[in-house]
Amino acid sequence: MSEFLLTSALLIWIYATAWFILSLIFKRNDIADIAWGLGYVLLCVFYFFTQEFSDRIMVLYILVGLWGTRLTLHIFMRNRLKTEDFRYHKWRHDWGKYFHIRSYLQVYILQGFLLWLIISPLAIVSFHPQPSLNLLDIAGILLWLIGFYFEAIGDYQLARFKSNPENKGRVMKSGLWKYTRHPNYFGEVILWWGIFLVAYSSPNGLFGLLSPILVSILILFVSGLPMMEKRYNGIPEYEAYKQKTSIFIPRPPKRNERSD
Repeated sequence: MSEFLLTSALLIWIYATAWFILSLIFKRNDIADIAWGLGYVLLCVFYFFTQEFSDRIMVLYILVGLWGTRLTLHIFMRNRLKTEDFRYHKWRHDWGKYFHIRSYLQVYILQGFLLWLIISPLAIVSFHPQPSLNLLDIAGILLWLIGFYFEAIGDYQLARFKSNPENKGRVMKSGLWKYTRHPNYFGEVILWWGIFLVAYSSPNGLFGLLSPILVSILILFVSGLPMMEKRYNGIPEYEAYKQKTSIFIPRPPKRNERSD
């Protein structure tokens, strides 16, 4: 297994380096967001052709492959006619003369390392004989479906909202966004817990717990909610939205505020 993990790590390094080179050519670092989901699809294909088949691993390939493909297409369509994302543009300015080396290490190599850790449930399942699918697998699939719904529908609703010129500068507060300020982030966290549940029944499946914990930490405390909340802090409409809408877990708006 160690040889396989090293091989997959080498593959990820080549993949991350290739995207870094593309970022220099196109002069925009936010293509790393496109590379994120696509990297999981690449590893699923690699695992499929190099590891033993089982019902459980095929379920995981499908779940991760669908998530990665949708996310890649969504981000590509969202960014294709825009300038570089505000987060990467700020880093371009803040990092100054160290921009290229820090971009390579702190964006592309770090992202590759995180990808390697987060996809660990698939690696674990790939290397052990698997028991039959059970109720826990079904629970994991259902949890993934809930998460995928929140992420995909949340992204779709926000894209439609922003495509209307009349909404420029306004805050999305309808659909799933009425119940949580970040339905897409909530969905991503939930679906990775679902993937863990599918992998759990595998021998050593408990080690796959690293994956959803890491995703949860990144979204809740590092690059997800904190960055987006900071971006909109101080905007009157968003401040009012915050008073009645949950930051993460969906729930009805507070009753002491008028619903939209």
